[in-house]
Amino acid sequence: MNFLDRTIAWISPKAAYERMGYKRAVDEMRSYDAAGDDHLNAGWRAVNEKAEATDGMYRDTIRARSRDLERNSDILESVVLAFERNVVGGGFNLQAKTEDEELDTKIENLFKIWSRPKNCDVTQQQSFSEICQMLVRRQKVDGGIIVVLRYIDDGVVPLSLQMYEVDDLDTMIPLTTKSKVVNGIEYNAYNRPVAYYLKKYDAYGNYNGSSERIDAKDVLFLYKKKRPSQLREISELSSTLPRVRDMNQFMEAVSVKERVAALLAVLIKRVIPGGGNGVGRGISDKRSGYNGKMLSPGMIMELNPGDDVHVVQPPAQAANSSEFIRLQQRLSGASQGISYEVAARDMSQVNYSSARQGLLEDQKTYLMQQQYLIDHFLIPVYEAFIESAVLADKLHIKDFYAQKERYLQHHWIAPGMKWIDPLKEANANKVMLENNLTTLAEIAASTGKDWREVIEQRAIEIEFMQLKGVMNSGDDAGEIDKLIEETDDEKTEDAT
Repeated sequence: MNFLDRTIAWISPKAAYERMGYKRAVDEMRSYDAAGDDHLNAGWRAVNEKAEATDGMYRDTIRARSRDLERNSDILESVVLAFERNVVGGGFNLQAKTEDEELDTKIENLFKIWSRPKNCDVTQQQSFSEICQMLVRRQKVDGGIIVVLRYIDDGVVPLSLQMYEVDDLDTMIPLTTKSKVVNGIEYNAYNRPVAYYLKKYDAYGNYNGSSERIDAKDVLFLYKKKRPSQLREISELSSTLPRVRDMNQFMEAVSVKERVAALLAVLIKRVIPGGGNGVGRGISDKRSGYNGKMLSPGMIMELNPGDDVHVVQPPAQAANSSEFIRLQQRLSGASQGISYEVAARDMSQVNYSSARQGLLEDQKTYLMQQQYLIDHFLIPVYEAFIESAVLADKLHIKDFYAQKERYLQHHWIAPGMKWIDPLKEANANKVMLENNLTTLAEIAASTGKDWREVIEQRAIEIEFMQLKGVMNSGDDAGEIDKLIEETDDEKTEDAT
């Protein structure tokens, strides 16, 4: 009751009762149950604020708790590893598309060399694929990660990547009339990042109180933006953390209870009290206590007169907890867009159809993350790599700036997805290919391969098997000769 209701009730209880009745009837006629304020929604208090107003207050706390569970929870680690394993896996394959096959090959070979730890990483500790794995992990746990393009002549190409955690943003930069700086990022009138202020550290890794201003064109800030007003990251595990922590505490309690249940506890129950006034008070002897006594195999021990033994056997709990844990893991995986089987690595309750359907849904989640990584990280890094290689004369392209868009054309092939039954998938691909419902490029890309490389390598292998007399079928030999001739003709035309 509010102040007005209490005042009416003090003056006229009957009028107040009728007023409350009408208000309850109005509540029952609401169009949305979620908007009601009855006893079911009494504790539901929500506000409408800008994203930074709701995220900024809790960002650091959620990130710290997410990192804590990353270190200590195998349940959460299994979810993060699922994204590392399926989004990046062994890494992305580059296909240059400059319409010059010789130049494409040179670019791809140079990029493979640059992808080594001593070339692509400022610290010379991580390869390019390992950096991609760390990006996926930190974006999932911390909510984001910052990559700075450093143009230093310390490798095969004067370009290296330096990774910063979101904690390195200097949030103490003041807001002035000339610049709009929010949480260490400077924005223009359209909330477009102009520069980033990153903390500086001394030789011992301690913050020295100053920061470095880096232009936004040299910074890649990777985080998932869910609202137009969102300026910074928030951990993608925020909705999963409470459930994972509850599971950890529940499993710890069950584990302690099981350890207790595995022990044989014995209590000494005295039939005749050993002390007190009146009857039963006697002269105590040196065997009246059991302090320090422990059970040992084959032990025979004489009890005190009047003592009895009571065995304690606590009930077990593990058999009843598996279903509860399975449900919690299923919900934890679902909140991140993956199935229970992937999150828990448990395939005991699936058949081929359900496993394949779950795999298809999981792949859609991974494809979204892969496309984000391509758009926001791989493409900008590749363009910076090409320009650095041209400026360093590692790639001799005379008309590069005149036809820049052409020479920057490329394609990334994401890690391939393996199927549950390769034979069924192969037959399906064969039928679709024969009916022109797919292409060899799409089939090869689904396995993370380049279709041209597959054909060329297969032609080399078949030619070698023919040379060694392994293949004797005339029909097969004719098809092989045709394939080899087509490949040779294509190479001749490209060379011409």
